[in-house]
Amino acid sequence: MKVLDAEFVQGFIRMANDGWEQGWHERNGGNLTYRIKDEEVESIKENFNPGEWQPIGTTVSNLAGEYFLTTGSGKYFRNVILDPEDSLGIAEIDEKGENYRVVWGFVNGGRPTSEFPSHLMNHEVKKLATGGKYRVIYHAHTTNIIALTFVLPLSDEVFTRELWEMATECPVVFPSGIGVVPWMVPGGRDIAVETSKLMKKYDLAIWAHHGMFAAGEDFDLTFGLMHTAEKSAEILVKVLSMNPHKLQTITPDDFRHLAKDFNVNLPEEFLYEKKTL
Repeated sequence: MKVLDAEFVQGFIRMANDGWEQGWHERNGGNLTYRIKDEEVESIKENFNPGEWQPIGTTVSNLAGEYFLTTGSGKYFRNVILDPEDSLGIAEIDEKGENYRVVWGFVNGGRPTSEFPSHLMNHEVKKLATGGKYRVIYHAHTTNIIALTFVLPLSDEVFTRELWEMATECPVVFPSGIGVVPWMVPGGRDIAVETSKLMKKYDLAIWAHHGMFAAGEDFDLTFGLMHTAEKSAEILVKVLSMNPHKLQTITPDDFRHLAKDFNVNLPEEFLYEKKTL
């Protein structure tokens, strides 16, 4: 089978284009990776042409021997659907989890996203935490979330509660909450470490003044998670622009009733009594 005919590759391309159409990927902003299933690797392996091994910059021993479909450093999301063999690549991780090599894609030269180490560290966390179910890591420059990082306290409790209050489905879609990383230089090991700490608890992390980082089982769930949080943020931005003091909202007891009816566990740390913003 040709690589571009594989269902998972088509799903990856669609998700990248969906993110572009949402306005989350100006220029070469954002990145997406997918941990490929063994049977998917076997179906396309005849197309592989391995390059030279390159250091990852960190060790991800629990990803040894795995293959990842990834967007490229400096590549534009708007071009993924137009020229996927230039914009995307498949990278193999070595037996120690210390190096990678490109085996397909980046036909005009290129390498995985500069935030590949962050993605791999978080893939490793989610693989261990979910028994291998999670396969997608997605970073996007979500406009309204970024705006809120300038006006809300950079705390997990505040962001979770405010986003939950804006749309009833939010506590159902991300019941564990959302984490916040204070501003850090993107693409390096430090932000990767801090994000991976949060990903042990959450499926969503906010990078202050930068965007969001999401993890999920498949493309639909991961994109839907990002989309839901960003839409909630858009509602909050509109509410705050009209009146910084809410006249009514969803209360802690309302959330508890919701959790019971939808059979989700909402941590009490987010159901605190608060003053209006």
